[in-house]
Amino acid sequence: MLIETKSADSGDIDVPAVMIDTPAATQSARAARRARRYRPRRTTSDRVREALLTLAGGRGNLLTHEEKPWASITFSGSRHELVLEFHGIAACKTGEEFIAALPEHEFHIPSQLVADATISSVESNYTPEPHMQVTAVLLLLEEV
Repeated sequence: MLIETKSADSGDIDVPAVMIDTPAATQSARAARRARRYRPRRTTSDRVREALLTLAGGRGNLLTHEEKPWASITFSGSRHELVLEFHGIAACKTGEEFIAALPEHEFHIPSQLVADATISSVESNYTPEPHMQVTAVLLLLEEV
């Protein structure tokens, strides 16, 4: 047990502050430091989702994301199919901008090259509230 004395605001009185140094407290402090250091590794799928949601201006909701690995004689990579949903007038306008921007967008995903980015389907409904569902397909190649 460690005892420290600290001066009170008046400067006249010393108030003891008790810090208990037990094995449980030390172990708890070590576990807290380890928890702060640990960050889960982001996968390629996480980075693809983040890139598309950023391109959608934060107005699209991700409904599904399917990833399928593929390989040819010279290349390997993965195919990602994502379905985003846009609700409301402003969100649907952003969805239309997303559709226009996706094929030419320059993605920055570490160790991956986006070989193809297309929109495979768009479903729109404007009654009673504007609603749009967009399916995007990305073909990624692993950079060596």
